[in-house]
Amino acid sequence: MSPAVVVLLLLAGLSEAAGRILPLLARRSCGVPRSVAIRLLLTGALVEGAVFALWPVFAWTLAELLVPATRSGEAALIWTPGRVAPLVLAAVLAFPLLGPLLHLLLVVGVGAGLAAPLAEATGLGWWAAAGCLAVAGAGLAVAVEGVRRLVVRISTSGRREPVT
Repeated sequence: MSPAVVVLLLLAGLSEAAGRILPLLARRSCGVPRSVAIRLLLTGALVEGAVFALWPVFAWTLAELLVPATRSGEAALIWTPGRVAPLVLAAVLAFPLLGPLLHLLLVVGVGAGLAAPLAEATGLGWWAAAGCLAVAGAGLAVAVEGVRRLVVRISTSGRREPVT
């Protein structure tokens, strides 16, 4: 992966994390120290960037399960700056005020853009490649959401705020 792709994936992850974390921090009645907020944002950016980076890898793995004999000598589906730029746009639009439906539409558009290279590299049809991308994306989303809920449950189980 080129440095430009890594930077774009981290920017997409940072934007996605900011869209999830900043509204939560704004709703809290007690102030959150700036250092804690920055650590949360950076951790979220790394996690979301890693999930974005793994999306085509998981889709490639699913495609190999469907068609075990992929074209020899072909490299796995990888991010390029042209493929990751729409993902950065989708992450920027992930802020809750702009709407999760628009965000979902853009992520589906990014997946559709990845379907053709995946189909070409694996020999699958476009619809099968799009299905692999959809299953991989949904699987990663469910896994990340499960980890988020677990972290919230663990972090709030130790201390309870008094009800006034």
